[in-house]
Amino acid sequence: MFCSKCGAQIGEGAAFCSACGAPAAAVGAVAAPPVAPAAAPPVQPPAPVYAAAAPVPPTPPTPAPTVGYAGFWLRLVAAIIDGILISIPLAPFYIGIFASMIPQLTHSDDPFDVLAAVLPRIALLLVLATLASWLYWSLLESSPWQATLGKKALGLYVTDLTGNRVSFGRASGRFCGGRLLGMVPYIGGLYFLVDCICAGVTQRKQALHDMMASCLVLRKL
Repeated sequence: MFCSKCGAQIGEGAAFCSACGAPAAAVGAVAAPPVAPAAAPPVQPPAPVYAAAAPVPPTPPTPAPTVGYAGFWLRLVAAIIDGILISIPLAPFYIGIFASMIPQLTHSDDPFDVLAAVLPRIALLLVLATLASWLYWSLLESSPWQATLGKKALGLYVTDLTGNRVSFGRASGRFCGGRLLGMVPYIGGLYFLVDCICAGVTQRKQALHDMMASCLVLRKL
């Protein structure tokens, strides 16, 4: 307790203030001022725990390419196989067309009659063979197989320059730039020869019709 007159501390049960002599009962007493509690030390946040960085796996070596460019000889063998296969279903049509002109040839010796019998049938054969070849090559090379039967047997397939499957239109353009131009009179043979040479000597083994259609013929290694 403290003296209300001089503020000196008064012991418990004392009758007088030891400092000013005032009676404790006369002057009254006040309670000791509350002592402010000591400020608690600031709480330090726990140090962050960092997870150990996962080890970076080593970069696997780049695998060797599993495809390559198909050269002239592989493509030649594939073309021979395709020619044999496509001629089998056409053979009955060829036989029937030629058989139909035999009676006309046996009953006339006139050269004009012979030409009148032969030329339309030859033209019909050419149209039939061209149409069948176009559908055979274009449909199969633009299919999920990306190859004719001859090419598929040798592990060859046709793609665009980025390795993707070609459309039917691009496969048709490739056919027209190759076999169709090779059938043009007088210049077709020379064109076909240059086309074959390009397939053997160019860097990516592209024939002229491959370059025209922006295509590649690849082979599985």
